[in-house]
Amino acid sequence: MDYQVLYRKYRPKNFDEIIGQNHVTTILKNSIINDKVAHTYIFTGPRGTGKTSSSRIFAKTLNCKNLKDGICCDECENCLNFSSSPDIIELDAASNNGVENIREIIDNVNVAPTYNKYKIYIIDEAHMLSTSAWNAFLKTLEEPPESVIFILATTEIKKVPITVLSRCQRFDFKRIDSEEIKMNLVNICKKEKIKYEEEALMEIAILADGCMRDALSLLDQISRVNSKVSLSIIRDYFGLVTKEDIDTIYMSVINNDINSLVKKINEIKQTGVDVKNLIEKLIVEFIDKAINIKKKGISNNVFKQLKNMIDKINELLGKLNQNSDGYLLLELELISFIKDDEIKISKREVNQIISQEIIKVDTKIDVNTLLKPEEINHYKMSDKFIDIRINNTFAGASKEYKLKTSELWKEFNEYINNNGINEYKIFKDKVVIAAASDSYIILQTGSESLKTIGNSKLYDIEQLFNNKNNTNYKMIFIKAPEWNNIVSKFDKSKTYEIMDESEFINTTDSSVDTAQDLFGSNIDIQ
Repeated sequence: MDYQVLYRKYRPKNFDEIIGQNHVTTILKNSIINDKVAHTYIFTGPRGTGKTSSSRIFAKTLNCKNLKDGICCDECENCLNFSSSPDIIELDAASNNGVENIREIIDNVNVAPTYNKYKIYIIDEAHMLSTSAWNAFLKTLEEPPESVIFILATTEIKKVPITVLSRCQRFDFKRIDSEEIKMNLVNICKKEKIKYEEEALMEIAILADGCMRDALSLLDQISRVNSKVSLSIIRDYFGLVTKEDIDTIYMSVINNDINSLVKKINEIKQTGVDVKNLIEKLIVEFIDKAINIKKKGISNNVFKQLKNMIDKINELLGKLNQNSDGYLLLELELISFIKDDEIKISKREVNQIISQEIIKVDTKIDVNTLLKPEEINHYKMSDKFIDIRINNTFAGASKEYKLKTSELWKEFNEYINNNGINEYKIFKDKVVIAAASDSYIILQTGSESLKTIGNSKLYDIEQLFNNKNNTNYKMIFIKAPEWNNIVSKFDKSKTYEIMDESEFINTTDSSVDTAQDLFGSNIDIQ
């Protein structure tokens, strides 16, 4: 059988290949370079984070004959014969945990290394050693021969006696960051010529929960199911909670929509996702939303409700056991926030959450609740008005005008950002020029919310843009699918004439001034 599973094939061979543990590898490399090597080490941390691999790399590096900056050469005799060297003794304490196993080490520890500078004992799952074994081991751990080094690895440091810990240099391995896992998966996919979606690899990294070995095992498994590692495959075989799922749950709560909430939770349950994974993802995403709510100055009422939700479901996570119906308990906790008497989220606050992109689900919003009572939209927005603006753009559209206005829009975004005009920062990098003429611009966005907000404040945006660029452009926002539909039906042979827009100008208050600003003084407004 020639095939080798990915987590074995891509096991790190030197310190530079270990992912996510720089705080450990830097110290170990420097201790070798400066010849300040201790006699006993203990590596602790979650499974699959590199403890055993680091132990082997450390052992190999200590005996390498051609070290360079603390990195083993993998070419000298000691490196090439590392796996079969009699001076490297590995013990699995899970199955060799008795006092007789430790006494065997004690009896042989005074025998000098056969080929290497050091004789190194690597004891995996060290917490499994019995009390009598630890007691027998203490003296040897404290004062081994100069040529002997012990490396203990454990996932449960609390089970290791304090008398042992005091005799060791301790290194804590952390869960590997999901982004680092994803980047490693990308590199491996390229080497193995595995087709992939980056979003799918990120989901694998999240599912692995900081464990590189689990991530590689999942990649191995999924890559055999289909020629391409995709989100749909992960969803079908492992269940998947997306950010959109979390947003739908959150929107259901703040919109007091029990039916939507129950439906979404049941949908996730049917995919086979473990309820603990769902709760953990809810906590992570909710914390991210809470931070953004504070950063963007959205109502403290919204922040307080979200914080309470995080506290409640975090408490629930600690209470779950094998006899619990976790999904039912989670459902009840979230329902308790619907129509809550203590904290009531207004429609205006909901629209703030959407407009500031605290959620990513594209949701139609009520623009009227975003406008202040004294604000009046200068345009009477309607489908007909949008169609006229598109027609008028086509009347003189060209690639040259599109390129010119694209540069102006880019500069406009920088101007908004540099001058702290926060109200319009939501459009930054989310709006592009779809078409332009010498007087009109069609602005394309992928979001219904941004389209709605943009068109509700269209006159103000036009004024700000034109004042900044010394131009006189008129604009309209449309969604990407709408634009694609327009392009597919575009008739090159048709001659587009400028159509009158005056009926769509709001004549309340300073209507004449507004119209003249927009269309010139020769427009007759009835």
